[in-house]
Order: sequence, then C-alpha cells, then structure tokens
Amino acid sequence: MTHHYTALPYGSLEGGVTYQRPPQRLKERVHLDSPAIEVMTDLTKVSAMTIGPCANLDAANQRMIAMGVRLLLITDEHNNIAGIITSTDLSSDKPLKYLKEVGGRREDIFVRDIMTAQTKLEVLDIKVVERSRVGDIVATLKSMGRRHALVVDQDEAGRQKVRGIFSARQISTQLGHEIETVEVAKTFAELGAALG
Repeated sequence: MTHHYTALPYGSLEGGVTYQRPPQRLKERVHLDSPAIEVMTDLTKVSAMTIGPCANLDAANQRMIAMGVRLLLITDEHNNIAGIITSTDLSSDKPLKYLKEVGGRREDIFVRDIMTAQTKLEVLDIKVVERSRVGDIVATLKSMGRRHALVVDQDEAGRQKVRGIFSARQISTQLGHEIETVEVAKTFAELGAALG
C-alpha cells in the first residue's frame, strides 16, 4: 500500500522568538503545615536553569533575570553538576575577594571562580521531603543558613540526581510573608537532625 504525503507549508522564524517552557503549577497559598512538596520546584515538571562554568558573572546575572530565578546549576558538557551560583553570590563580596586574590577585573571572573562547588553542596532526599511539611523546610533552610536547598532522588542505577529545588523567596511568596535565613556554616549531620 502506497501512502501519499504532502509537504507542510513553512515560513521563517521571526526575530525575538523565545521557546515554550513547561509551567509548574504551584499552590498560590500554603501554610507551614502544608506538604513540603507544594513549595518545591519540581524538575520533573519544569526545566532546570543551567549555565556553563566558563560563563562570566554578567551572563549569569542576565540569565537569572531572563528566567526569573535566583539560582543556576553550573553544568559541564555532560550535564553533570559542578556547582551552583545564586544571585546572592553575584551581589556579595565573593567577586571582590576573588579579584583581591588573583587580580583582574570583574568581567574576567567566571562563575566557576565564585560558585559553590558540588563537593560543598548539601542536599535533601526526596523520600524525606515527601513526608515533610513547609515548616520543616523553613526550619531546615534556617538551620543550613541558606536561601536554597537542592533535593535529590536516585536514577535507575542508584546514582543521585537533582529532583527539585527549594527557594526561600518562593516559599515566602506562597506563605504570604517573608522568611529569613541567616548565613551560618552547618554540617550535613546537623541538617539531618533538623529534618528528624
């Protein structure tokens, strides 16, 4: 049986065109007793925002603004996570400290120079998060002294993969009031104790 196929009409791509991104449907309002998963950016429903380690700070800042996020995953050519960079990193004294050490200008700084390296990232397990409440996440962010927390799951081979991200800003928006976190150094053991 022979099928006859017809070429579709086509045109040119217009300037200034963006691309479709999957929306994440978050509950508008939550309470501290709401399930924690309701305030997590779920990477099975939205694309992760990434940037390469050799991008400069202005490129990272512009990407955050364009995407409406305050955290970018730093990924290599194989999409392995090398670290994270946040809007706080960009506006903090990290760039100045780096320039004092090595010299140069701000334009010369790559995100890899001031990112939080993968080896220093603390993570939450999705199985624990699924049994937790928003208040537990707020307490954890405060305990960690962070504005963000990564959530991991396991792939088919049992290796970690980043499944989601918690953001103090997003939680504040959904709660309807600001939550404050303080920058303090904490160990993963203390984080586990905070989640109980």
